[in-house]
Amino acid sequence: MEVRSIVLGPDEPYELRLVGRGARGYVWTWQVTGDADVVSVSEAPAATAAPAPGAAPSPGAPVERTYLIRARPPGGGRARIRFAQIRPPYPDEAPYDEFVLDVEVVAVTGGA
Repeated sequence: MEVRSIVLGPDEPYELRLVGRGARGYVWTWQVTGDADVVSVSEAPAATAAPAPGAAPSPGAPVERTYLIRARPPGGGRARIRFAQIRPPYPDEAPYDEFVLDVEVVAVTGGA
């Protein structure tokens, strides 16, 4: 399990790329703890670029997924986002992979 720490300002985005194994039935899920209201998490739309001729991924090949983490204004807090790669039909099975992102959202101080 990898753990990464980042610092964001209010309304600042961060893109996280994780390797997915959707063809094998795994999906990434996430849970936000700590100051859960200081960040939002969403999956970015899949890339629409056409693959090069003959470059189609083989069945079961890993596919990269992109998640957008955004600090919510006004800022000020810490959240931990735990991503877990699971197979939904098997809820009691241990995650295939996990990734933890510790996010500190700094508040804007001072005036214009």
